[in-house]
Amino acid sequence: MKRSDVIRTVAACVDTDALIIANLGFPSRELAAYADRPGNFYMLGSMGLASSVGLGCSLFTDHRVYVIDGDGSVLMNAGMLATLAHHSPDNLCIIIIDNSAYGSTGGQPTYTAQKTDIAGMARAAGSQNVVRVRTKSALKKAIQRLNQKAAIIVAYTKVGNENVPVIALAPREIKERFMKKVIKKKDSTKY
Repeated sequence: MKRSDVIRTVAACVDTDALIIANLGFPSRELAAYADRPGNFYMLGSMGLASSVGLGCSLFTDHRVYVIDGDGSVLMNAGMLATLAHHSPDNLCIIIIDNSAYGSTGGQPTYTAQKTDIAGMARAAGSQNVVRVRTKSALKKAIQRLNQKAAIIVAYTKVGNENVPVIALAPREIKERFMKKVIKKKDSTKY
């Protein structure tokens, strides 16, 4: 399974009302190329913060929130795993793509290529619903089974980036259309 398979599977499985926050670099570019929509938030920087942004969104909204994160980014902000376990909102699903590499910067190996086990770290931090998947069908089943629960799905993939264009939207456009999707009209004056 490739990262692009995970991204396409997530985009195809989630409800149209769901929010998807994608990790920076190629994961955001791939999501934009395959399934661009106002409910997607593309991280254009801020490595390590996609899951934190997703947690914040899930605590604010009733929408189901999916985060497509990467092993390198999760390792960069590993303390976030404890925060996720503490809050465990039922409307949040973190999908960590573990390709054992920093995929957007040239494929340098992460620590998961050696001894580090992100699923084990998430469990040790206190998360209850942590699942490992290696196939598209297993990913789809996990998304469906954990639909009403706080969940972390670790999807093991091969290294590699798809040939996709740079995101055509400006950062402000990404933010504004996402906010319109998340915030109800009557509440928008507060933000």
